[in-house]
Amino acid sequence: MTSMDQIHRIRDLYYGQDKSLTEIASIEKLDWRTVRKYVDMEDFNENPPSPNEEEHSSKLDPFKPIIDKWLIEDKKAPRKQRHTAKRVHRRLKEETEDYDCSYRLTATYVAEKKKELRLKKKEGHLPLIHYPGEAQADFGTADFYENGKLHHEAKYLVLSFPFSNGGYLQLNYGENMECLLEGLVAMFEYMGGVPTEIWFDNTRTIVTEIVKGGGREVTERFQRFYEHYRFKPVFMNPDAGWEKGNVENKVGYLRRNELVPIPQFDALPAKNQDLLIACDKDMEREHYNDDDDRFISELFQKDKAALLPLPSVPFDTSLYTTARTNKYGKFTLDKGKHRYSSSPDFCEETVRLHITSSEVIVMDSDLHEVVRHRRLYGEEYESMDWIPYLRYIARKPRSLKNSGIYSMLPEPMQIYMDSSESKDRGKILKILAELTESSGFESAVNTVNTAISHKASDPDSLLNLYRRIYMDVPPLPPLKSADTIPEMEKSLFSTDLTALDAILKKGGSSDART
Repeated sequence: MTSMDQIHRIRDLYYGQDKSLTEIASIEKLDWRTVRKYVDMEDFNENPPSPNEEEHSSKLDPFKPIIDKWLIEDKKAPRKQRHTAKRVHRRLKEETEDYDCSYRLTATYVAEKKKELRLKKKEGHLPLIHYPGEAQADFGTADFYENGKLHHEAKYLVLSFPFSNGGYLQLNYGENMECLLEGLVAMFEYMGGVPTEIWFDNTRTIVTEIVKGGGREVTERFQRFYEHYRFKPVFMNPDAGWEKGNVENKVGYLRRNELVPIPQFDALPAKNQDLLIACDKDMEREHYNDDDDRFISELFQKDKAALLPLPSVPFDTSLYTTARTNKYGKFTLDKGKHRYSSSPDFCEETVRLHITSSEVIVMDSDLHEVVRHRRLYGEEYESMDWIPYLRYIARKPRSLKNSGIYSMLPEPMQIYMDSSESKDRGKILKILAELTESSGFESAVNTVNTAISHKASDPDSLLNLYRRIYMDVPPLPPLKSADTIPEMEKSLFSTDLTALDAILKKGGSSDART
């Protein structure tokens, strides 16, 4: 199987060094058809997971982190003092417990891992002159309000072009891989092209290791991204931020000019589109260091003319992964910093996740959506979607207190469920699920509080109180009296019963029956 490193060399030989297909095939010792395949390849998306795809476990899995650590440390050791597969096998038998894997299984994994960790060729010196089409990328920090919610010390991605001093920014919730890729793709598509090369810091988002000689080990996901768009990534020397001073300055400039005062908006995607337009307008000014007093926008046209074409296939910037849930159907991300709910149907199981910069989507084994969360950042700890839990226990209302869900409910809901009759609890739980889906869990809790204050514990009262509080039903106006309404004759209200007595004495009631 051709590795991503070899694919990169093939494409670099063809696009960067103008080698022919046959020359590359000779250099890489490959069939020329294989070389042609990767030169023409436009889609570097990783294959998405398939429904009911089984995740095969291996007896070696518990020991793989140990092997990885040894092999990574080997990168700094002399060639003749590095681990062989036999040495790894022997050390595992001597230094670990419960290791009973075959030598063949271990040797296969060691060979694959060594291939994955192979050193890249040394990078050349960074150019001192910037050419049209070259860009630099960096993150800045800023606050913003989205739909009234403050995102404190959030991030924004800046892509600058040193040749023209043009640049764009995109607001983000954080600085993870999804934020980086989504921001870059949005700017690529807005410009209608891709920079020929982009300079980056050695951020942990994309760089896993700085190897001896100046090379970089990057994540496979980022490698797929830059191969897909055909740009060359260039990484700065450690502690040498001056090497990409253009974007460093642009980060501060755009903060002062586009993010002051603190932005307030309804939705991030629409705001980011406005920011792209605002950056275009900002280029209608003179370049600070141009002898001919040309506008940035004029120079930026040369940058745009040098851009690489957009690929015909879009790149999926999402992360597809899995997580193990606890006994309550919850799982954590970001090294345990953020916790999300799934469903009681998935307690102590592995769930599939589709993650973007703004959402965490939980899926079952058939890739059907179970629940969708807003992605958490910063000090936010837990996102809880109560709908699957309320619906689950509504099917088994008698086991409510023994389910573990009861203790998770807010105290007002516990009090309300205790005060209701057992025969009504299933219906009440269904109503609470419907209220949560309609207007949020807080509205359901507020309705329960109101019901407790009115001592109303039946399902119909709960539903009526919700409608009174949250449904937009306009009150009927008072009925106005009209002058055309006739007055009733006073004789109709006479208290003289003489005539009635006369009828009764004559047997009027029996006559009426006939």
